[in-house]
Amino acid sequence: MNPKYPVYIVSKGRWKSRLTAKALELLQVPYYIVIEPQEYDNYSAVISPKKILVLPFSDLGRGSIPARNWIWRHAISLGVEKHWILDDNIRVFYRFNRNKIPVADGTIFKCAEDFTDRFENIAIAGFQYDYFFPVGGYSPPFRMNTRIYSCTLIKNNIPYRWRGIYNEDTDLLLRVLKNGWCTILFYAFLARKTTTLTMKGGNTDVLYKDDGRLKMAKELMERHPDITTISWKWGRWQHLVDYSLFKKNKLIRKKGIFIPQKINNYGMKLIKI
Repeated sequence: MNPKYPVYIVSKGRWKSRLTAKALELLQVPYYIVIEPQEYDNYSAVISPKKILVLPFSDLGRGSIPARNWIWRHAISLGVEKHWILDDNIRVFYRFNRNKIPVADGTIFKCAEDFTDRFENIAIAGFQYDYFFPVGGYSPPFRMNTRIYSCTLIKNNIPYRWRGIYNEDTDLLLRVLKNGWCTILFYAFLARKTTTLTMKGGNTDVLYKDDGRLKMAKELMERHPDITTISWKWGRWQHLVDYSLFKKNKLIRKKGIFIPQKINNYGMKLIKI
């Protein structure tokens, strides 16, 4: 199985590594990689031009925000309800059930889509990072109303867009949650992303050098001072967000959708809502 919504990789300066593209190629998941025009020759030498979308701008100094909004508009032009947007430094995708199991196709994307499509008010969903899971650990299949980074499924008609320079993903999530929408972070499906600041290209060489991490945290705190603080953590400045405020946001099921409900340890029944 493969996702029914388009998958976009936003990328810059990483045609040699192209980790996410390689991971999706291995799974035979269709995707677009979105790049700036001056890097087309480099990317087209290693990726099929049919999979490359070239932005109408370059080097704006605003990180990936302009590219992300351009992708959003592109997805709307396709007439689809949602789109996936992935960072370009994801190595592997997993199914988690007591242990991490590398997946062999795009079924986890389709399963995530099918789940979110059952509800009216899931604005954003995505996969948890694999390194938050100890082997043999336990977790619920998803958590609601918390942060989602790097591998994101977005509902196209929500009244928000990416903004700012730093922490665009956290800012978008907080605006969504503050307005009563829900988010779903899947723990059943995982992505192995390269650790922040350990890989050249992307925003590492421009936005995050010198005091970039502190600027990033300050920008988020200025936008959301009610729930954001700054601390020194993991050897760098880090923002901390209190998501407990959003526990009151509840899922709204779509009418006429069949929802699986557990009836015993051996089976399920479907009920129509």
